[in-house]
Amino acid sequence: MQVKIDVNSGFCFGVVNAIQAAEDYLKNHDKLYCLGDIVHNNMEVNRLSKLGLVIIDHEQFQKLNNVDVLIRAHGEPPQTYRTALDNKINLLDASCPVVLRLQNNIRKGHQEINKVGGQVVIYGKQGHAEVVGLAGQTAEKAIVISDENDLSKIDLSKPIELYSQTTKSIEGFNSLVKNIENNKDSDTAFNINDTICRQVSHRAPQLREFSTLHDIIIFVSGKKSSNGKYLHSICKETNNRTHFVSSPDELEKKWFKKGDSIGICGATSTPRWLMDETKIFIEKIQV
Repeated sequence: MQVKIDVNSGFCFGVVNAIQAAEDYLKNHDKLYCLGDIVHNNMEVNRLSKLGLVIIDHEQFQKLNNVDVLIRAHGEPPQTYRTALDNKINLLDASCPVVLRLQNNIRKGHQEINKVGGQVVIYGKQGHAEVVGLAGQTAEKAIVISDENDLSKIDLSKPIELYSQTTKSIEGFNSLVKNIENNKDSDTAFNINDTICRQVSHRAPQLREFSTLHDIIIFVSGKKSSNGKYLHSICKETNNRTHFVSSPDELEKKWFKKGDSIGICGATSTPRWLMDETKIFIEKIQV
């Protein structure tokens, strides 16, 4: 069997920066709090936990005082920064610059659209960490929609300012834009802000091509990764012999045939070391 790892898979630069910040801090300290999973991959979270990274939720964050806390790449709403000031918490802010720019744009967009009685709409996953941070820029007044089935949440007679979670698909965004345009009142103002991160969105066409080059695809990702679920579906559509695993021990011998060309790929939250371990594991399988 021939096994190849997709060179385009693995951490996006926002996740790389957050993990590097954690590792650099823990070289000189025994413990660092992180508000939420630093990345949606249990294997990587476990690795960093052994170095001293302590994952906390917002309820635990509220009770801390005079400590250092890492803000992950997903970003945070304004309330988190207010709490940090009140509790004398030092924030190591590793928010992705793409997300920070989007937060700033949504805050300004909300202020402007509010003047004309309009609404901010965010195409994203309700409850996702990034979306929580984005909605916080609008004092929680933004309307979050995941697909066309949520169009009823929007008042199509009022001005609309549309944004997107950075990791959503371009296809889904364009489809939503078309649906709004076809259903809104003809004189309703509709401002479209394509805020999808191209480093992430370009993964889909790259993986489609990669999936055609191999007999079998092993997609490595954490089960909580929204990006992982989406990119896995892209591989599965292209190559029916695509299998989702979170760690090498989930691989099954029956998936492989003698002479297979095997491609390993993953999400923007999948560490390279985990794909490397998966490759080594596969190469030891006797078929």
